[in-house]
Amino acid sequence: MRNYKQKEKSITEILYGIHPITEALIAKRRKIFTIYAAANKDNIRIEKILNIARALNIPIKKISAEKLKSLAKTGNHQLIAAKTTPFPFSEAEEIYEYGKENFIVLLDSILDTHNLGAIIRTALCAGAGGIIIPKNRSAMPSPAVSKISAGALEHIKIAKVVNLTDTIKRLKKNNIWAAGLDAKGDYSLFETRFPKALAIVIGGEEKGLRSLVKKECDFTVSIPLCGQIDSLNASVSGAVVMYEIYRQKAKKND
Repeated sequence: MRNYKQKEKSITEILYGIHPITEALIAKRRKIFTIYAAANKDNIRIEKILNIARALNIPIKKISAEKLKSLAKTGNHQLIAAKTTPFPFSEAEEIYEYGKENFIVLLDSILDTHNLGAIIRTALCAGAGGIIIPKNRSAMPSPAVSKISAGALEHIKIAKVVNLTDTIKRLKKNNIWAAGLDAKGDYSLFETRFPKALAIVIGGEEKGLRSLVKKECDFTVSIPLCGQIDSLNASVSGAVVMYEIYRQKAKKND
């Protein structure tokens, strides 16, 4: 019995927050073992989650707010948490297929969980087919990232790869163009016409795209800026470009 419990502990995590748990229940990509809710707290949004859990026969435990804080390892739990399986990664090949019909996102050394969560939320809203991240030097999908993404993490496909430059080479062999975001890009965003099969590559918070990654991109794109600041936050840059891609695709479909 002890070995079984140790195994269960190693394959579960604690998701927390109203949006992450709601979206996890809707997406049905994780197995949810138990829902934990703060006792003696009336909340309409929490009750809606508990009603869904009851309909799915998911056990519910009412615990003190202090125990909930200890379980979630944060006070930002919004009175609810859930024991679930970890985030379900996709295979890179599955995301390649999405890239043939819709744009996908590659992240090069995005280390900040807030940037990752914000990028995930925008990517889902702008219609990206999936995200590819390196196994090393990258923030990973986590309960905190799900919370920051307002639950968008629970719906989007993410794959981990060993080498991002090799991934770009494979994408190009599949006739998918790679466009890197770079402050000194080959083209201004305002003059770029993006191809249908596309991967956009967003660089890290401090140094942007690594030189080897940039070298493999088919072309690079810059965002025009005003004022004295010479760069945008990685997640904001990604949002600006993703929505320009979305705009161009929507225009073609008019």
